[in-house]
Amino acid sequence: MSRIGRKPITIPPGVDVRIDDDVIYVKKDETELNQKLHPLVKVDINDNIIEVTKANDQKESKSLQGLMRSLIANMVSGVNEPFMKTLEIQGTGYRAQLNGDVLNLTLGLSHPVDMKAPEGIVFEVPAANRIIVKGADKQLVGEIAARIRAKRVPDPYKGKGIKYDYEVLRLKEGKTGAS
Repeated sequence: MSRIGRKPITIPPGVDVRIDDDVIYVKKDETELNQKLHPLVKVDINDNIIEVTKANDQKESKSLQGLMRSLIANMVSGVNEPFMKTLEIQGTGYRAQLNGDVLNLTLGLSHPVDMKAPEGIVFEVPAANRIIVKGADKQLVGEIAARIRAKRVPDPYKGKGIKYDYEVLRLKEGKTGAS
């Protein structure tokens, strides 16, 4: 029994939700997200409330009910207020710059690393050592933030690299600490 799947989703004012050919579209202003609906799940829209129900009592249908409800809820909240991931850069000479929609990273490599923002993603660099990734699609925001972090994963001995703002690094002692 899915408790998350049975929770109704309230549509905030200004958000338009419609279903066409087993695809749900969520739109506000210029931001639009879509998701293909699974055939084992039914979605009904009544009076600014979205309800996700399972088509039958199969185990797969029960698990997909919660998944589809979460995906739709993330779409509705993402178009209403964008998702955000903050990254911090630590290390001497490590910095980030923004040139239009291209993020330029200097990470102690032999070359600078340039990353172009995909459609629906906005980069912000409030300081040389902070990067903010914003967007309506929760999965895409997390994926882009992970790709940026993968360019220079934090070193466990010195702590240099790119980390999430909430991430706590536990530094290792090194060779001299063993004796």
